[in-house]
Amino acid sequence: MSPRRVAERFVPRSRIPLINIFQHHLFRRRRYPNLTFSTATANPPRTAPPSAAPFDLQKWDPDHRANQTPFHVKDPSERFFILAKNLSPIARYIVDAFRNHKYWTPELVADLNRLRRVTPKLVSEVLKFPDVDPRLSSKFFNWAGKQKGYRHDFACYNAFAYFLNRANHFRAADQVPELMHMQGKPPTEKQFEMLIRMHADAKRGLRVHSVYEKMKKFGVKPRVFLYNRIMDALVKTNHVDLAMSVYNDFKADGLVEENVTYMILCKGLCKAGQMDEVFSLLDKMRKNLSKPDVFAYTAMVKVLISEKNLDGCLMVWEEMLKDRVDPDVMAYTTLVMALCKGNHVDKGYELFKEMKERNYLIDRAVYGTLIEAYVVDERVGLACGLLKDLLESGYRADLAIYNSLINGLCTAKKVDRAYKLFHVTVREDLQPDFDSVNPILVSYAESKRLKEFCEFLEQMQKLGLFFTEYLVKFFSGLVERVDGVVVALEVFEYLKMQKYITVPVYNILMEALYKNGEEKKALALFNELNELGMVLDSSTYSNAILCFVEVGDVKEACIWYNRIVEISSVPSLDAYSSLVKGLSKMGELDAAMLLIRDCLANVESGPLEFKYTLTIIHVCKSNDATKVIQVVNEMVEQGCPPSAVTCAAIIYGMCKHGTMEEARKVFSIMKDSKFLIEADVIVYDEMLGDHMKKTAAGLLFSGIRFFGLESKLKAKGCSVPPVVKNMAFQKYSHMDQSLFTRFFRMGIPYIELNAHGRARPSLARLYNWRYKDLGDLPYVRENDISCQANAGFFFD
Repeated sequence: MSPRRVAERFVPRSRIPLINIFQHHLFRRRRYPNLTFSTATANPPRTAPPSAAPFDLQKWDPDHRANQTPFHVKDPSERFFILAKNLSPIARYIVDAFRNHKYWTPELVADLNRLRRVTPKLVSEVLKFPDVDPRLSSKFFNWAGKQKGYRHDFACYNAFAYFLNRANHFRAADQVPELMHMQGKPPTEKQFEMLIRMHADAKRGLRVHSVYEKMKKFGVKPRVFLYNRIMDALVKTNHVDLAMSVYNDFKADGLVEENVTYMILCKGLCKAGQMDEVFSLLDKMRKNLSKPDVFAYTAMVKVLISEKNLDGCLMVWEEMLKDRVDPDVMAYTTLVMALCKGNHVDKGYELFKEMKERNYLIDRAVYGTLIEAYVVDERVGLACGLLKDLLESGYRADLAIYNSLINGLCTAKKVDRAYKLFHVTVREDLQPDFDSVNPILVSYAESKRLKEFCEFLEQMQKLGLFFTEYLVKFFSGLVERVDGVVVALEVFEYLKMQKYITVPVYNILMEALYKNGEEKKALALFNELNELGMVLDSSTYSNAILCFVEVGDVKEACIWYNRIVEISSVPSLDAYSSLVKGLSKMGELDAAMLLIRDCLANVESGPLEFKYTLTIIHVCKSNDATKVIQVVNEMVEQGCPPSAVTCAAIIYGMCKHGTMEEARKVFSIMKDSKFLIEADVIVYDEMLGDHMKKTAAGLLFSGIRFFGLESKLKAKGCSVPPVVKNMAFQKYSHMDQSLFTRFFRMGIPYIELNAHGRARPSLARLYNWRYKDLGDLPYVRENDISCQANAGFFFD
């Protein structure tokens, strides 16, 4: 034994690691003299853990910071390091350099130059790494190709194409074959197959055809498998004509079709509805290979069903029978269900009977589709016969079948049988839903069997159904039927006696009455709901706003709008639009514009009219009538003709930012464009003057308060200037208007004067210039008294 071994044998075991560590660091210090070393960290002293205090539940605070689990914030580089574990060390170095520099800089190139040489295998490995900037990987690919004596291999080009496609640069990936050709590496079929597969998976049919054309340019002939892949991609993207042109090239290359080739083309032609070409291809398939099997025919039927071509389905079915191919259960089921859904239930039933004759195991879905088709065709008796056949076959009917039969029986005025069928669903533990009870409720309501209606509601409540929700849905559907509002009100009055009332039901009835033009009845329901002291929602208030605006009580509508704001809710869009129009017609433009801004701030997608309103106000800052008219014309092009709100926005914007003259020009152009009539122009001109006075009065008040003149006016006994008082008086009484102008404002029909009979024509010429196209009545031209001059007149 050597002396060193003997010495180590007597050294305590706890000291051996310390000596080894010391020797190791001593060697490092000789090699790296600037490296510091501390023996204190070799074996740090072990501190005893603090003694845990006994847990006291009464003193435990769940909100204390020590008792809360810290939220784990994911490091963004965590995924990078997880993926980088599978890389080789040099590839990990390159990828980490990409992550550190983020851009292709001289510093990054310097880090890469530290590597003596990058092999093609290493380039492929780096390009396959997912989380790398595409620009960096492209630069790296070019940089690697410039190494002395280096040439990319096929694996590098393939990885580069995959990387470009993964980064959604598929157009650049299509240029890889040209790059290979330029760098002395002619592309093979494998590279084109890879591009075709990438485009086919992404459903880019035209790109697939472009790659195929590029293959022909490079003189690469695809195999049968690749031809099939190309044609399949073109057929799936609805480019059947291109697929047929590729098939012609396939024949020109002298290749032999496979079954897959024929079926790809047949499905494409079925999708395009070219049945003659389909049958000619099937004839070729019979001559060259063999007749199609049942799976091929079923695939064609499914394609035709997806295109809703039932006539083509029947033609393919007859062709299958001519080939003496026995259809299986899947073929029968596919065609029967398609025929039933396409209103060919009789043909579907014939195929169903063939399935019975062949002793096929018929799926319950086939029974359900036939029953539903017979119910839609109002042949409930045959549907009930199929239910009996279903039960005798050992099946258990599902809820959808029972719901379809209940609906059919109620439509046929056989509500008692439907009621018995409902009890069958309860006995079968099928959990009836709204479709199970709604037809029975509607039948009871329309036949005015309200007592039985309430008894059925009690049964629903005992069964644990969603009673309140179903009742709301029932009223929603009932008011949409013919004369449904009258029936709904009768049922509602009876349910009030039984105390089956909810706020959503009131809302539905109020909305239905408003749509029928019975606003007063709707407001009566609203007042009744207020008297009951129930908690109202925003829908109730919105319906009330619509009704109040319609009856002309805009002030009351504003009160209920404020109530919606108090409960921190938002009115409906119809309520916003109605209230804004009411305020605009009243001349309360400030409130209307404020309401428009409130709507656009609270609603995700506000009315287009409101958005253009703010645009008009903004354009008014230019004080140019032509620009405002351009916005109005754009509104018309977008299907939003100008209304009272639009005119109110013009008045508001011009009074705030422009002049009255430009506003009058806008209204004049709108009248010439047939957007307004003469009476509208008079009304809006009056509104323009009133709002300008109101705006001026507001500015006057602000100036008085700003300069502190209010106290001096009060000292003189004037609360407000006389001009402001006169403005308010004129606005209230409209004393500045003529009687005829007031008639226009009230909407009274008028007759425009175009001929007179008050004076002879020579005198009428003195004043008829004040009127538009004022002529003479025949009376003043033909009567003798009109031809004589008046005594004492020098004229004429």
